[in-house]
Amino acid sequence: MPELPAVTAARGARFAGAAEQDGPAEPPPRERIGADDVREVGRLVHTLTRLRREARSGEAHALLNQAAYWPAVRFPLLADAMERAGLAADWATLLWEAAATLPAERLVAAADALTAGGRAEDGEQILRQGVVRPADEIGHAALALADGTRNRELRALLDACVRTRTPQDAARTAAPDPGRLVPLLLTAARAVSEERHWDVLHALRVAGLAA
Repeated sequence: MPELPAVTAARGARFAGAAEQDGPAEPPPRERIGADDVREVGRLVHTLTRLRREARSGEAHALLNQAAYWPAVRFPLLADAMERAGLAADWATLLWEAAATLPAERLVAAADALTAGGRAEDGEQILRQGVVRPADEIGHAALALADGTRNRELRALLDACVRTRTPQDAARTAAPDPGRLVPLLLTAARAVSEERHWDVLHALRVAGLAA
């Protein structure tokens, strides 16, 4: 099987280390699709098709695990190429792997790339799946994004949080730093609806995180 780019993030790391950044950082420029991206996507789809044909499911799954860590710009290409090749189920698996393991910044970048590539439904799905994890991890990830002035990514993460989690669960994401996270969480909730804003505010008060 052809070698794939090395995986630099430890599998299962999720948001680990997201809160350990030393200070503000400039948001990276949006990645552009290059010839290497198109070539690597084509190579993966060809290899994956062969592995499925030969019933080598273990190797196929390992390939999907590695692809989940690929640059965000490749995700729309992967989606389209895999679906054209009849690998829609594998695309769903890859999307889930990315949602479950990518750090916050890369998770949001993948969602952004999918939306920009005409795959808004996949972008929303990866965020919804990605926020189903311990609330304190989401809180630390939000702090890291705020520290890095990643405002768009921060809004996307908290929007998914208040839309998909119960108000009580969403409120718990503010625990790592209520002074900073409560206003951010309430702003995200208000953007969803006035009712969600009041539900989250009530949950924060019950949890002792807001006055």
